[in-house]
Order: sequence, then C-alpha cells, then structure tokens
Amino acid sequence: MGYHCAMSTVPPPRRLAREERTIAEMIAMYCRGHHGQAGARDPGGPCPDCAELMAYASLRLEECRYGAEKPTCAKCTTHCYKPAMRECVREVMRYSGPRMLKRHPVLAVAHLVDGRKTPGDEG
Repeated sequence: MGYHCAMSTVPPPRRLAREERTIAEMIAMYCRGHHGQAGARDPGGPCPDCAELMAYASLRLEECRYGAEKPTCAKCTTHCYKPAMRECVREVMRYSGPRMLKRHPVLAVAHLVDGRKTPGDEG
C-alpha cells in the first residue's frame, strides 16, 4: 500500500500498517456490499471509485503529521481529508464498522482502542 516506495526499505510502523489494513478492509467490505463485482477491475478487487478512495486514504495516512502516534481520524484535531472524501469514508465506516466485529474482530477492537487516543497521547 502507501508506505513502500521503490527507494524505501524501512517498513511502516506497525500501528500505521494496521490502520491502513483496517481502512482497506472496510473499503473492500463496503465495495462488495454496494458495488458487487460490477465495475471491479479484477475479480475480488475494488471498483474504480473505491480503489480511488483507498489510494487517497493510504496517502493521507502516509502524510499524517502525527505519524505512529496518530489517533483515529474521527478523533483528530487536524482534518486533512477533503470534505467530499471525508464524507465517503464516513459512509464506508457506517456500513463496515458494525460488520468488522464479525469479519475482522482483531482489527475492529484495535481500531476501537485507537479511537480512545487523542493527538499527543502516550501509549
């Protein structure tokens, strides 16, 4: 995803890699539920709109000013998403959030724990 460029050999911090995986799973779940395979570029892949949202979310994570200490975006004091993209992510999370507990319980619980952090929190 967004943390590995051709010149980088440093893996992303585990916290950011998990956050990126969480949003990717949520977007994929939303895409399957709302767009099915119609419009998918490859079997099992997201449709072009969802792929664009995934790329945007990955870039926002990569460029986050808080790095590995970031809170979840909803709790962040700096909203770096464009308003239209932020609304798309909200829609994805409203749909996928409740379903994450069943399909990806570890990611869901980790996201809930992360949601209790604010910028500057230690641990």
